[in-house]
Amino acid sequence: MWLLAIPRKVLKKREINKVTASIIIPCRNEVNHIEFVIDSILQNTFKDVEILVVDGLSDDGTRQKLNALAKQNHQIKIIDNPRQITPVAFNLGIKNSVGNFIFIVGARHILSPNYIETCIKILNDSPEIGCVGGKVNNSYENTTSELISKGMASSFAVGAGNFRIKNEDSYVDTVGTPAYRKSIFEEIGYFDEELLRNQDDEFNFRVIKKGYKILFTAKTSIQYFVRASFKNLFRQYFQYGYWKVYVNRKHKTVTTIRQIVPLFFVLFLFLGLMCSFFNFIFFELYIVGLLLYGLASFYSASLKSAGHRQTGKIMVTFFILHFSYGWGYLKGIMDFFVLNLKQSSVQNTQLSR
Repeated sequence: MWLLAIPRKVLKKREINKVTASIIIPCRNEVNHIEFVIDSILQNTFKDVEILVVDGLSDDGTRQKLNALAKQNHQIKIIDNPRQITPVAFNLGIKNSVGNFIFIVGARHILSPNYIETCIKILNDSPEIGCVGGKVNNSYENTTSELISKGMASSFAVGAGNFRIKNEDSYVDTVGTPAYRKSIFEEIGYFDEELLRNQDDEFNFRVIKKGYKILFTAKTSIQYFVRASFKNLFRQYFQYGYWKVYVNRKHKTVTTIRQIVPLFFVLFLFLGLMCSFFNFIFFELYIVGLLLYGLASFYSASLKSAGHRQTGKIMVTFFILHFSYGWGYLKGIMDFFVLNLKQSSVQNTQLSR
């Protein structure tokens, strides 16, 4: 087990020469996936790595499996995350790492064999690039997760600039499984621990603001096991929209234009319906707007589906993504701007759910 009591300076002197990449895995209750991600890291072509699993006090057998794996391989180290907050896990891993490069890897990810080597080469060869990440290939646990994945792979769902729909090297505003030089954290600080969601987006906004570029590369990829629940999808994107408002308030700017489109969609749904009761012209415009959205949704879903039944369910995915994000954004405006609520009180409330 990883002993946090060991002074970092002593640890660095002992290990810095043999470790050049630190792979940080935030984790909680991933007993069915954690061994696969660790194995994919160990099977990478780049071998000089340490694996820091930051565990949020798992109680499903994950911790026991991690302990057994750590006994078998000295590269695996375990760190406790009693606060069970994702950016806290990121920072604990970074602060206890000894590598020159930092990789943030999800517990449901499987790295392609060349992932670490490819990202390090890009960062070494291109000092203007502050963050790099590869393509995300989704794996499905059931039919629902397949439909969600197809929906999220559409530009209609997530916007044309999203890394999820890229197929060639290009600059983006964030990536899914990022790699950084460790020195960048000395320049711009660590992940914002006040954020339950969007902590990677917010950090990468600071990376770009500092003058660096973020590169999506199609030369390598990760496999991601998609969670299979429309309910969880709604909750996830509600939180994305909600905490994006906090990020905007922190930086006093709208970080990406596409983030406000779902807000306008929700406002159109409610305000358009209200206005329709008072004026027939508004009613006609409202119906036309709904028809246009429906047609665009149908066309986009048909491009991703394998049949009419899938098309309808992918359209449901689109609506959940747009409505939940927009509703969360609207709620965030109310809480953070109108009511001026403190972040800590909101965070504690959401963690208790």
